[in-house]
Amino acid sequence: MSNVALMTITVLDTYTDMTRILRATPAQRPELLRAMLESVRGLYRYFPGEVDLVEQHQQAAGFPIDRDEQQCLDALETLAHADAWNRMQRALDDALAVQLAATPDLHAPDITVLFVLGDPSDSHFMDVALGMTGMGGISGYIVITLWPSPENLARLEATVVHELNHNLRYSPGGIVWDPTTVTVGEQVVSEGLADAFARHRYGDELGYARIGVPHLANDQVFAKVVSGLDVTGMQNFAAWVHGDVIAERFGATPVGLPTGAGYAVGNRLVDAYLEATGQQAPQVLHTPSSEIIATALRALG
Repeated sequence: MSNVALMTITVLDTYTDMTRILRATPAQRPELLRAMLESVRGLYRYFPGEVDLVEQHQQAAGFPIDRDEQQCLDALETLAHADAWNRMQRALDDALAVQLAATPDLHAPDITVLFVLGDPSDSHFMDVALGMTGMGGISGYIVITLWPSPENLARLEATVVHELNHNLRYSPGGIVWDPTTVTVGEQVVSEGLADAFARHRYGDELGYARIGVPHLANDQVFAKVVSGLDVTGMQNFAAWVHGDVIAERFGATPVGLPTGAGYAVGNRLVDAYLEATGQQAPQVLHTPSSEIIATALRALG
């Protein structure tokens, strides 16, 4: 029996945990939050030194534990009413089945999914990131931080499936992500592939990552990002992929790009590759980014 048959995806019941945290006394909340986050400590296995999970949560615009309690509790009820946790579990299970049908030799570890409410008072998270961030590139773990706006609620399935695509691309036996040699082109392509997979499942209206949509047809943005595809070193990626405003938030150097530029360009490159080769998104999970870029740029002239 292959390891694939034993693979499971578990969306943790963070509704119960977050409700308990927000209803606890302020003094109790840090340790309760730390206990909830312990399930994804392995996500930070490549970080230097010991990671403070509560501090990491706060830096990533996770829900506050010193204010806005009622607003956050109300948002949790909105998510519960929308059946968010079950919807994501079904979407992940269905997407995995689709991916396995296209790549039956896929081997990947079990995946733990942590769904966390975001910080409604963080203007960068709410206005620039549009109330959603995802982290799925570390094999075995997915973290979604989200504020339940109508737009984000409608895209729950597409959002988590996007992150699943990242997780499976970089699982053992797939594409190797070496922080010192990986290129901007790899991350740009990976965002395009993840969006293409989400669009394959849910259509263009829901499948695009929202931050990249305004720039899909912008030829100047396309040319600028293409000029940086060979840049190496993860510390240089933020501006090329996420844009200057997000890069500056994390202390990175801006390069003259709008928010979500790399997502928009990744979609154009991947779409050109799929059209040129006659393939669909699930079939190209592990296709090297260099091949996708070369074929796409030839096709686009």
